[in-house]
Amino acid sequence: MRIWLKIAIGVILAFLVVELGMMAYDRWFAEGADPDREKYPVRGIDVSHHNGEIDFDRLSAKESDVSFIYIKATEGTDFQDPGFIRNYRGAMKSGIPAGAYHFFRYDTDGELQALNFIRALRGRPFTLPPAIDVEDWGNPDGHATALIVERLRLMTACLLREGYRPVIYTNLDGYHRIIRGNFDSYPLWISSFSDPPLDTDPENMHWAIWQYSHRGDLPGISSPTDLNVLNPANPLL
Repeated sequence: MRIWLKIAIGVILAFLVVELGMMAYDRWFAEGADPDREKYPVRGIDVSHHNGEIDFDRLSAKESDVSFIYIKATEGTDFQDPGFIRNYRGAMKSGIPAGAYHFFRYDTDGELQALNFIRALRGRPFTLPPAIDVEDWGNPDGHATALIVERLRLMTACLLREGYRPVIYTNLDGYHRIIRGNFDSYPLWISSFSDPPLDTDPENMHWAIWQYSHRGDLPGISSPTDLNVLNPANPLL
């Protein structure tokens, strides 16, 4: 009887692991969004040093369908992306409209993060407004939402004083936990693999950019690339 009980428990546990794995995949990794090309004709990407050396001549060709690019500039209070200068120069030379983004750290001062970002922005004319990447992935656990919101407020306030009105990037979890009700006045860059992107409010069209895939395959970039569309109702270009 004990052997059969152990087998039954093992089968149940295995089933639960598979079920939880499928749920996690559907929530965080599955990509089912396919933005209507007629509705969202302006397509773009975002890159960092993780994408390796980019051939901007190939990327700017008509067949690549890249109309804008966001480039990672900084993270936290003192980190500059190793590929930032190279990617900035490549984008400027290619003529692709570009913007810079900062990865927001939950565990450091918001104003100091803004100053790090501003140092990277100064003297470099971008077509698109700067963006702040706000998400749990890559951040340590254990920080209260109120503290994250306070630090992000310090960062956005500092950027505004310096003449920069940022776009805020986040995913659905970050939107509902941190952004909604706190930073609604800023343009929203939403990462979502559902269609429409704000699936809890299908009529809500206040987002400016929709990141719909992490798996783009583009000429000139050897690694999977984040894909985005602009919302024509809230144009940034």
